[in-house]
Amino acid sequence: MIKVNGEEMEFRETTILDFLKKNGYKPDRVVVEKNLEIIPKSEWGKVLISDGDSVEILMFMGGG
Repeated sequence: MIKVNGEEMEFRETTILDFLKKNGYKPDRVVVEKNLEIIPKSEWGKVLISDGDSVEILMFMGGG
């Protein structure tokens, strides 16, 4: 189990980038925090999300 934005979910170990794509997030519009550490976009294809991790995905929104 992992926790994503406060909600527990089951999944298979994957990279941050693959997780974002599989779950409908637009990688160019988010910031990812894993276990209280902001992960640079350049690392998303290398850093794994594993059992017990806590992930926060923050989305940029425009408007006026």
